[in-house]
Amino acid sequence: MQPEFIEVKGKGQNRSIGDAGMKRSILLVEDDALMREFITDYFKKEQWDVHEAENGRVALEIFEQTPVDLVVLDIMMPEMDGWSVCRRIRGKSDVPIIIMTARAEDDDQLLGFELGADEYVTKPLSPRVLVARATALMKRKEGTVGRTSEVQVFGDLSINRDAHVVTVKGEPVSLTPKEYELLIFLVKHVGKVLNREAILDAVWGYEYLGDARTVDTHVKKLRAKLGDEGRSIVTVIRSGYKFDANP
Repeated sequence: MQPEFIEVKGKGQNRSIGDAGMKRSILLVEDDALMREFITDYFKKEQWDVHEAENGRVALEIFEQTPVDLVVLDIMMPEMDGWSVCRRIRGKSDVPIIIMTARAEDDDQLLGFELGADEYVTKPLSPRVLVARATALMKRKEGTVGRTSEVQVFGDLSINRDAHVVTVKGEPVSLTPKEYELLIFLVKHVGKVLNREAILDAVWGYEYLGDARTVDTHVKKLRAKLGDEGRSIVTVIRSGYKFDANP
């Protein structure tokens, strides 16, 4: 049976992440009370505000009413699973999402990325590592890592790396953190063929256990969001991808 539809308005999008004096805020969705408490303690030690949800339905209700900067989302939950929650949130917001699950199969990870997740961690997990990943993800979202004042223009595509804004024909393009990182990495090596392994290492990190299909999935979604300018991301058969400034 399909879960009853709950509209997600995505009010969290109005939050200005990284404003002076403002704590980062997380929505933690985990049905195991002890695990939820354990993880919450670690985030609070690092000065995060934590909003807890014991199932997917409660998570969507909190997300509708409360601005958050990050969602950490368990998959196997009662009432509404994490896949459904991820899909509903991503349909309304580009807030970063970290999926956590005991299932480590590649197909599950690919499904998570196809639904718009930015990170994927498997249980048993270290709360300290989870907090570190969340912090790193937020720094990239806020543009505090490798930020420059440069504005690059390729046809109708404009990338303002200082403001962390991508536009096509003057209209802003909503990218997830991983999609943005992927675009920046390709643009940084404009004209150069990059194999999938190099892209995985640069965008997801050496510790990432996924495979090259992750790159293909994100390239497909990135091209779609860029519209006609997506043609700048060129597939090089049996090699990888390159960003062509003059496609």
